[in-house]
Amino acid sequence: MSAREKGRADGKKEGAKPVEELTPLEAAAELAHLASEIARHDKAYHQKDAPVVTDAAYDALKRRNAAIEARFPHLVRADSPAGKVGAAPATGFAKVAHAVPMLSLGNAFSDQDVADFLDGIRRFLKLAPEASIELMAEPKIDGLSVSLRYEQGRFVQGATRGDGETGEDITRNLRTLPGFPAELKGRGVPEILEVRGEVYMKKADFLALNARQEQAGEKVFANPRNAAAGSVRQLDSKVTARRPLSLFAYAWGEVSGEPAWTTQEEFHRRLETWGFPVNPDARVCKDLAATLAVYCALDAKRAQLPYEIDGVVYKVNRLDWQRRLGFVSRAPRWAIAHKFPAERAMTIVREIKVQVGRTGVLTPVAELEPVGVGGVTVARATLHNEDYITEKDVRVGDTVVIQRAGDVIPQVIEVVKDKRPKSTRIFHFPERCPECGSHAVREEGEAARRCTGGLVCPAQGVERLRHFVGRDAFDIEGLGEKHIEAFRKEGLIQTPADLFRLRRREAEIAAREGWGGKSAANLMAAIEARRSISLARFVYALGIPQVGQATAKLLAKHYGTLEAWWKAMQGAAEADSEAYRDLTAIEGIGPAMAADLIEFAAEKHNRAALAELAKEVMVEDFVAPKVVDSPLAGKTVVFTGTLARMSRGEAKARAEALGAKVAGTVSARTDLVIVGADAGTKAKKARALGVKTIDEDEWGRMSKGG
Repeated sequence: MSAREKGRADGKKEGAKPVEELTPLEAAAELAHLASEIARHDKAYHQKDAPVVTDAAYDALKRRNAAIEARFPHLVRADSPAGKVGAAPATGFAKVAHAVPMLSLGNAFSDQDVADFLDGIRRFLKLAPEASIELMAEPKIDGLSVSLRYEQGRFVQGATRGDGETGEDITRNLRTLPGFPAELKGRGVPEILEVRGEVYMKKADFLALNARQEQAGEKVFANPRNAAAGSVRQLDSKVTARRPLSLFAYAWGEVSGEPAWTTQEEFHRRLETWGFPVNPDARVCKDLAATLAVYCALDAKRAQLPYEIDGVVYKVNRLDWQRRLGFVSRAPRWAIAHKFPAERAMTIVREIKVQVGRTGVLTPVAELEPVGVGGVTVARATLHNEDYITEKDVRVGDTVVIQRAGDVIPQVIEVVKDKRPKSTRIFHFPERCPECGSHAVREEGEAARRCTGGLVCPAQGVERLRHFVGRDAFDIEGLGEKHIEAFRKEGLIQTPADLFRLRRREAEIAAREGWGGKSAANLMAAIEARRSISLARFVYALGIPQVGQATAKLLAKHYGTLEAWWKAMQGAAEADSEAYRDLTAIEGIGPAMAADLIEFAAEKHNRAALAELAKEVMVEDFVAPKVVDSPLAGKTVVFTGTLARMSRGEAKARAEALGAKVAGTVSARTDLVIVGADAGTKAKKARALGVKTIDEDEWGRMSKGG
């Protein structure tokens, strides 16, 4: 199923406008709301261990976002949830950089999604349409992902997933788990071995823990996942030791030398011999029918399992195929999570609020009577726009049906009219911005309203600064929305650079209501700790339209330094310039995205703000990962023509794995062009510029040699 078809299928679900029918303005408004909601859920789930929606709800939220971005690629936001994994490590824990990133998984919600996943693998590997792909199917445990590092068979360090690249050091806490394998037994243990797994809490243990917590007058947990995560992420390991935790191991990260196993199944057997607990319900499936049969069987018996699961994970069994398939921005191509169906609940709309996003779009949100669905509390739901409210006739006081999965989650899908109080009134959408009082205009043919206040609107200014200090940008702890709003209202901050000048007003902040000397000092320390930042994070923090994390990393990798990037963005203003051609040659950056980058650099207010910011922070040059014995490390390569022995996607993935930068067009900065059959103008241009060209045979020898 194509991205467009998936969007159409999603859009037909009850209660949401089909993706294919969204106007650009409606899409922009919904993407703004989705980015805000997903970021809020990420922080609640990964940092606070207190999610307000279920995993199914969260997955559906991201699915709607992906469908809209696929149809409107030019509207992809700087804070797009695509490419994000987890949340930044919380304060109080030492940070651990993962040698091999702990990535997320793509999701499947139907049998057809699983079939599409297998078809995609066949196309990528250039397999026959009827070729069998063996999968390892494993129950998806609802717990906390961890990485366990062993050296010479001894456990030396444990970490949470964190943001996928950096996690929290929980070594001492993991050692307290009953039966934890501190020293590995058996043969064939690599000198360095990172084992990935899930710490969870059994249902019975969860109920017993909550009973003890309630009796002691302490916090009770919403569900076993929260209890497990909260127990592992304790600053005092003695607290962890008192909690009934369990572990399942299922994957690996860094391994010294070449792995001695050739399949996922074989690795599972090795885990058992080394002393790790593995899930007894993991199965190897020979084809799609067998895979779906495992899914149905687990769905049928999950209520009887001693632990919570929310789906089934499928992994390509062959390790050599896993290597060839590689990764996309945040997930492996060779694995996917098949989620179980969602649930519904009934609750009451207590209030309808209209929020103003960073772009000025007004988005209505229903504040609900909190309702527990599957152990998770849902208290808010998007209402999309005023047409949606009118179509559903949603009113304050209404009883509504909400769904934890679907297009936008949580989502009001139905108003129960026979339960409507007589006192309810039709909701009238405001024609003025609730933040600044400026006119909120609605263009003809559009569903969304937009504040015309621009820079004078505090909501937009606050949103820009929230993005800047967010976990994937400068990651400044202690600067929440309320603080930013208050500081900005009183003139303490207006631009990002002002954040780094707050130390001069520390005493003034300490004297503010609700602060004090210690909290002010903590904030100053958090700000000072962020005076050094990677180039990719810096570019992302600027909030340039369409520049998300993945694009920011591409730019950092390509230009290397802040000075080189900024000079290139200003030089690219001329469409026929070398700087423009170089920018648009970067794989994944087209004319629309280039235009946003150029417009950002051309705006004098942005130039002034960046110049001031550069005085306050040190932006680290991009450092490419070390690639051993690779002739392609640091080289810019271009593929042209048809490749016979591998798909274009696999060829690009292989080049990037060897440290190369893959470009879409040939320029003077290109180092190598790989020419396949029926090559066209790119090969001619390479020869005209004197760029080295090689055929597919030579490429095969070179890439294998790397």
